[in-house]
Amino acid sequence: MLIITRNSRDYGPYDEATVAAFVEDGRLLLNDRARDAATGESGTVKEMLLRKGIRPSVKNNGSLMRQLSHVGRDFIFPHEDMEHHSLFEDKRLLVLAIVGLSLSVIMLLPIGGLLVFYVVSLYFATIWGLFFAWLFPTRQVNTKTTVWTFFLTQAGVFLIFGVLHNLNFFNLFTEASFPVSIIGYILGVGLTEEFTKMVPLIILQHRSREPMLPQTMVYYGLIAGIAFGVFEGVQYQTTINIHADYTTAFLLNIARLTSLPFIHAIWCGIAGYFLGMAGLYPRYRHALWFLALIVPATLHGFYDSFAGVAYIVSLFIALSSVLLLMAYMRRSGQLRERLRTNE
Repeated sequence: MLIITRNSRDYGPYDEATVAAFVEDGRLLLNDRARDAATGESGTVKEMLLRKGIRPSVKNNGSLMRQLSHVGRDFIFPHEDMEHHSLFEDKRLLVLAIVGLSLSVIMLLPIGGLLVFYVVSLYFATIWGLFFAWLFPTRQVNTKTTVWTFFLTQAGVFLIFGVLHNLNFFNLFTEASFPVSIIGYILGVGLTEEFTKMVPLIILQHRSREPMLPQTMVYYGLIAGIAFGVFEGVQYQTTINIHADYTTAFLLNIARLTSLPFIHAIWCGIAGYFLGMAGLYPRYRHALWFLALIVPATLHGFYDSFAGVAYIVSLFIALSSVLLLMAYMRRSGQLRERLRTNE
C-alpha cells in the first residue's frame, strides 16, 4: 500500500495496482512523492512501483490532432490578448524584448566604425540597468532619471577627460615603478574618475524635491558607474584592444562590456551611499562627502596599481568592493541611528 504526497498533503493509502492505474490515466505523475504505508520507505511513485515490478505507461488521449484540438485554438494562438495589446501591460514582456531583441535590431541599423562599439556598449549598459533596478528597487527610482543620470555622466566624462585629464599632475606617478605608482593611481586616476562619476549624483541630489534615500543614491551611482564604463570600454576597444591577438582582444572586449563596467558601478554605488547619507544628515556632510570620494578612489587606485603587478590582488580588491557595498547597505539602519544622535 502506498501513500501519495502532494503539496505537503497525504492521500491514500492505495494499493500498487490502483496507483499504477492513476498514473496511466494521468491523475498521478511518476515523479510524485510516495511512501510505503507499512515500512515508511519513501521515493517517487515510479521508484515505489518499480520495487513491485510494476511499470505503468501513460495512455495517450487519442491521436496528435485530437490532443491539439482539445488544447484549443485560443490557447495555441491567443489572438484576443495580442489584438487588445493586454500583453504590453506586463513589464516582463518589455524586459524580455529589450534583453533579447535589442542587439538584433541594432544589426539592421546602417552604422559602422566607432558608433558600433558605442551602441553595443549601450546594449550591455541597458542590461546592467535593468538588473540594478531589480536589485535596488525604491519608489524614487524611475526611468527618466535613470536615463538622465546615464547621459549626464557620459557628457561629464567626455568634457573632463577630453579637456582636463591631461592636466592632472598626479598622472605622472602612474608611470613610476610599483609601489610609487600607487600615488598616481589613487590621487590621479582614482580621484579624477570617481569625482567625474559623482558629479551627476551631486546634481541629482541638489535638484531633488525630496530627500533621496541612500538605496536610491546607490542605484543611481551604479548607473553613473556603468555610464563611465561604457566610455572607457569603447576607448579601450578602439585603441589598446585592437593591437592584441584575436583571442585576447575578444576576451578583453567582452570584459570591457561586462565585468569592468560593473566594477566602476560598484565604486560609484559606494559614493552614492555616502552622498545619500550626507543628504539625510547634513550636519555630518563634510565627513560623508569625504568618504564618498576617498573610499571609491582608494579602492580604484589600488585595483589599477596591482592590475599590472599581481592581477589576483586586483580581483580580491574588486570582490572586497562588492562586499563593502553590501556591508554598507546592511548596516545602513545602524549608521542612520548613529547620525541621528547628537554628541
